[in-house]
Amino acid sequence: MSESTPIAIRTLRLRIKDKHAKMLCTQAREVNFVWNFINELSEKHTRHTGKFFSAYDLNAYTTGASKEGLSLHSQTIQAINEEFVTRRIQFRKLRLSWRKSGGTRRSLGWIPIKKSVIRYRNGQLYYQGQAISLWDSYGLADYELGSGTFSEDSRGRWYFNTTVKVEKKPNTATKSIGIDLGLKECAVASDGQRLVGRHYRKLESRLGMAQRANKKSLVKAIHAKIKNRRKDELHKFSTMLTQHYGAIFVGNVSSSKLIKTKMAKSTLDAGWSSLKTMLEYKSDCAGVMYEEVNESNTTQTCSYCGSIAVSSPKGRAGLGIREWTCSDCGSVNDRDLNAARNILARGHSRLALGIPFPFAVISCFST
Repeated sequence: MSESTPIAIRTLRLRIKDKHAKMLCTQAREVNFVWNFINELSEKHTRHTGKFFSAYDLNAYTTGASKEGLSLHSQTIQAINEEFVTRRIQFRKLRLSWRKSGGTRRSLGWIPIKKSVIRYRNGQLYYQGQAISLWDSYGLADYELGSGTFSEDSRGRWYFNTTVKVEKKPNTATKSIGIDLGLKECAVASDGQRLVGRHYRKLESRLGMAQRANKKSLVKAIHAKIKNRRKDELHKFSTMLTQHYGAIFVGNVSSSKLIKTKMAKSTLDAGWSSLKTMLEYKSDCAGVMYEEVNESNTTQTCSYCGSIAVSSPKGRAGLGIREWTCSDCGSVNDRDLNAARNILARGHSRLALGIPFPFAVISCFST
């Protein structure tokens, strides 16, 4: 990869084989011990002096910890200090939450690592002199591994997460598309494509039966299945859009506001935030323009004549209307498809007003 080649940072997540779980759990408990130590130390120092510790300051207090019986690498301890300071600044708190190593509400395992302490060779990951086997679905030998973490999920499975540099490969698509996000269907595109979603709803009855029977392992397995199905569908849909379109416009519906209403379950099940995040970073990597536009009145406005007709669905009473006929021009409109077309039109109008975007995409609309 030459210096002139545009690159992007990508995060890879690979499953570690279960035989290493015991060793990783032991190290995770030590990580929790270090975290809680610097958490308490930082709080006492700040209350006494009125000043916050930096990661450099914390390194001085944790130097030599491995000589006191901890098996953690010294750079892992430094990574814990850096993460602690980052989160303390982010959440603006004097003291962060304690990491619990036992009990029913224990913290999931987490071990930060720096790139200098890991090596990948012959299909195995080498960390602190130990060979860790994993399912390499990405071909790690082709990448230069960056900093990352070992992390545990709710079912006790461990994963290796690392950052890598990948070459950006801009597409040559010249079409644009508008996306309307909804609850009946997760997303509807202006060209008629639909992403149904609603994976939680499909397995809700099975999940309820498992919860009532107090089958905790089955409950965790069903939750994981729902999550994996949703993520797989969102990845496929977002990848398809960034491969075939030069500009993507999405309505600016706020999931953080809707989850405070009676529609919270459907909002969380749709996964709008995940879809937007995927579209944003995949568009950046592919040289595609991604823009969120104001979606107000896009459902009520007729995409054919541009008027807000008397017959258009309005307010809560109109939520159940999936198809309506415009009283001004007589066109028959599908609710979500009509909104997606209006979002696309608004995206084009914003471009006409001079919203900055990559030159590679300018050519898409110059013809």
